Amino acid sequence: MILSTTPTIEGRTIREYKGVVTGETIIGANIVKDFFAGIRDIVGGRSESYERVLREAKDTSMNEMAQRAQVMGANAVVGIDIDYETIGANGSMLMVAVSGTAVVVG
Repeated sequence: MILSTTPTIEGRTIREYKGVVTGETIIGANIVKDFFAGIRDIVGGRSESYERVLREAKDTSMNEMAQRAQVMGANAVVGIDIDYETIGANGSMLMVAVSGTAVVVG
């Protein structure tokens, strides 16, 4: 499965548009991670725990979207958009939503 943020894939022709596909992941922020991330933020360091959670959520959402595209008979998804949001009480959860257009490329 080819996944691209661009509307086309260089050197490939879009032969068929299958439709819009999405993938969503919601992950709760762990209180211990929040504590250590806060300490790192105070001393100016990067929060590896949050970066790891963000990557996991994005990867899970992308995989879900790719699976939905495959079920539709697509072999690529173009025009992918990735959105990150905090939701829940006090922004205690992270949502990653991805969307794109499932296509058949030749």
